[in-house]
Amino acid sequence: MPYDEQPLRPLDQTEESLVRALAHVMMALPRLVDADMVGDGGLPLSEYTPLMFLSEAPHRRMRMSELATACNLSLSGMTRVVNRLEKQGFVQRAKCQEDLRGWNAVLTDDGLARLQEAWPAHLASIRRHVLDNLAGHDLAALTAALERVATTP
Repeated sequence: MPYDEQPLRPLDQTEESLVRALAHVMMALPRLVDADMVGDGGLPLSEYTPLMFLSEAPHRRMRMSELATACNLSLSGMTRVVNRLEKQGFVQRAKCQEDLRGWNAVLTDDGLARLQEAWPAHLASIRRHVLDNLAGHDLAALTAALERVATTP
């Protein structure tokens, strides 16, 4: 019997608490990290994240649609972020050589330097808001569980 045809079972108190806590984390964590980064004079999280993904990509370049997906943004939202990064000299756009129809975002040397400058504030924020609160827990098991949650159709 498919999952959607199985009888629904209400959440128990522990399950309900977990679901609500996870929803709260999903909303609060980006705001907390962003506030820490901006307060430290660093990049906002919305600009740090695409620079991070570009820094990890081959030749520091990604197709705009792939970057949007990695950053969990719409293509138009990603375009607005890349426009801001381009004006700051952190990213350049280049035609995709594979099909000449799409565009790549390319991390510049200045963009990589800015990312490296902002990294300590990001790391400190993630440690304080996430890792310090999970001390003593099996992080590998938690990571595997969260990956399953994120990829279950």
